[in-house]
Amino acid sequence: MEQRTIGMWLYTNGGGDKIAKKIIKKLAERDIKTVSGINLRHAIARNSNIVHNGIKLNKELDLFFSYNAGEQTQYQTYIYQALNRVMPMINSYDSFSLTEDKFHTSLVLKNAAIQTPDYKLCHRDDGHELKKIIKKWDKMVYKPTDGWGGLGLTKIENEATLDMLMPFLNQMDLRYFYVEKFIEYDNTDFRIDIVDGEFVSCYGRKANETDWRTNITAGGSVFMREANDEIVAIAKKACEVTGVDIGGVDIIYDREKEEYIVLEVNGIPAFATPEQEKMGLDFNDKKIKLIVDLIDRKSRKRPNKASE
Repeated sequence: MEQRTIGMWLYTNGGGDKIAKKIIKKLAERDIKTVSGINLRHAIARNSNIVHNGIKLNKELDLFFSYNAGEQTQYQTYIYQALNRVMPMINSYDSFSLTEDKFHTSLVLKNAAIQTPDYKLCHRDDGHELKKIIKKWDKMVYKPTDGWGGLGLTKIENEATLDMLMPFLNQMDLRYFYVEKFIEYDNTDFRIDIVDGEFVSCYGRKANETDWRTNITAGGSVFMREANDEIVAIAKKACEVTGVDIGGVDIIYDREKEEYIVLEVNGIPAFATPEQEKMGLDFNDKKIKLIVDLIDRKSRKRPNKASE
């Protein structure tokens, strides 16, 4: 069999550069060559080819592994979509774009009987609907549908807060408003990592004393936490229905309904940082092995790769 070549773009902060080297080394042991650092921001499409640094990605690669959340631009995701039309990707563009959108993710999860917070999506001219819903829910959270890391989340605790927020939302010229019912929980969550349908790890995150968000970028912190069979099953199903090969599922416990609730499916869940590894999060090697196995299997599915 001809040697396979895969492209990779993996984040470099938080120990990501060392993770990339381990993945490249393990792929090389299987006679799979890796072209790393493929930032689609610098790719150009011309005629039938998508070219990056002189490499015709659609002709020379057997698979592209994209794993960088913080540096995605509209141009990159547009090229990502085009590239996925002609070659295998991890994650696929469809699953990536789905999990980037909170409303679409919630819709898909609820239709698969996976519990998520109750939500409301309304046109920007239907702001009166938000006033009706705040009276029904008591508290709600405004969320940008495409935000990440807790950015833009706003807790609305009463109608007066909503009245103060609406002028700012209108100034942002949003096409629609997406809100979720605020879940009464203990300000901690479970992050479950799944790769290729297999459970990788579980850890917890907790909000700081002055916030309700558990996101690390919002001041939350990581702590050791064990999963149970129910949570793992929920996370696996959430990844399956959203189509992600690699997923990090955020789950909280709803005290009112006494059930687990999926807050988000993250298509690019981070590896444990060196600091987190020191505190006992030791799942990186298992995650790397499962990813290498996944790349090995999926890159075999392109036997008719074009050649020049």
